[in-house]
Amino acid sequence: MDKWDVVIIGGGLAGYVASNYLARSKLSVLMLEKGKQVGGRARTTKIKGQYFNLGPHALYKKGKAWVILEELGIQLDGKRPKPDGILTGDNHEFIAPFSAIGVLTTHYLNWKEKVEWLAVLSEVIRVDVQKIAELTFCQWVTQTARSKKVQSLLFVLGRLSAYCHAPERVGAAVILSHLKSVLGGVIYLNGGWQTIIDQLHNQAVITGVQIQTHKTVEQITETSTDSLKVVLSDGEEILGRNVIYTAGPQELAGMLGKDEGAFFRNMIPVKGATLDIALTKLPRPKKLFAMDIRKPFYMSVHSACARLSEDKDNSVLHVFKYFHPDEKIDGTKVKEELEQFLEGIQPDWKDHVITSRYMPQITVNHRLPQIGDEFQLGSSTTEIPGLYIAGDWACPDLILAEGAASSAKRAAAEIIKNRMG
Repeated sequence: MDKWDVVIIGGGLAGYVASNYLARSKLSVLMLEKGKQVGGRARTTKIKGQYFNLGPHALYKKGKAWVILEELGIQLDGKRPKPDGILTGDNHEFIAPFSAIGVLTTHYLNWKEKVEWLAVLSEVIRVDVQKIAELTFCQWVTQTARSKKVQSLLFVLGRLSAYCHAPERVGAAVILSHLKSVLGGVIYLNGGWQTIIDQLHNQAVITGVQIQTHKTVEQITETSTDSLKVVLSDGEEILGRNVIYTAGPQELAGMLGKDEGAFFRNMIPVKGATLDIALTKLPRPKKLFAMDIRKPFYMSVHSACARLSEDKDNSVLHVFKYFHPDEKIDGTKVKEELEQFLEGIQPDWKDHVITSRYMPQITVNHRLPQIGDEFQLGSSTTEIPGLYIAGDWACPDLILAEGAASSAKRAAAEIIKNRMG
């Protein structure tokens, strides 16, 4: 095609959501993915009959991504984990007060603290996030909760809901938006998140979207013909009336130049380490979820609620460490930390390993959400006419899959509106 209506750069969740909306409006759409596989961080890898997501993934049942995916006709098959588990700290285990029974039975809180905890959870549900846009999450927590233990629980839930381990730097509005959704429940998906990508891919192809892999974009420039030119690393040039960029913001900054890309260049990625493991059996089958109270560690057996193995008796779990943006990462040491954390919950787990995968440093989200970001991300348009942004970093009030799906729908809607208007 001489000129596409829309060229989408990046074949992850945002790219596929946008392409599906655009194709419904009969626009010609080309998607370019630099890797050999599409899906981005929503990919699922099958290893020895076990299905591994890229670290722990959960879909909010009350989130915007859920609504968008259902709107696109995507089947979301899985179960909701029970809101219980354990908290660890100082060589002790406590029942997590994340359910009514948990609040009543936990020894982590005394009765006065339990009353305060319930009041704080009620405040989380009621809070108007627009009114706390100028607060960091740490500031909001210390203003809302008096008890140090209640504050520690809020920090634990903040990490769980948004993967961010920098409460003194992240905006309270974004973290609480995600925390509200987490309290509404999550599901683990049968077959992993690849099932979402596969359905979006099939629908895109059926509706005429052209998808090309191994296509690395090096530059996006304006032309004199009311279009944008996308230049690939092999010298190929592609023309599009509109371009939606969904890959990393730092890469976009390099394509745009010093002035236009300054905001994108300064974004700080959210990172973590994941140990993905399949076991023939769980040494402690009732210990399915755990988080450390003071240290940024997480463990969850996702196969307890989702089919993630060809053998229903196997267990697939994820052990995760949330990194602070300033942390110096020693991959060998972090792996030992993750293994030790799991050992405390599932002793002798190494005797039952089928397969495992360790990734010492993965980008969980491309933007650490900070105060003021919303002013730069109020629209999917950029300074370059016809260039739109979408992705986990491109939504003013959401990150992760929530931000990716929401910003993708917004970008597609703006292009369709401009075409119609």
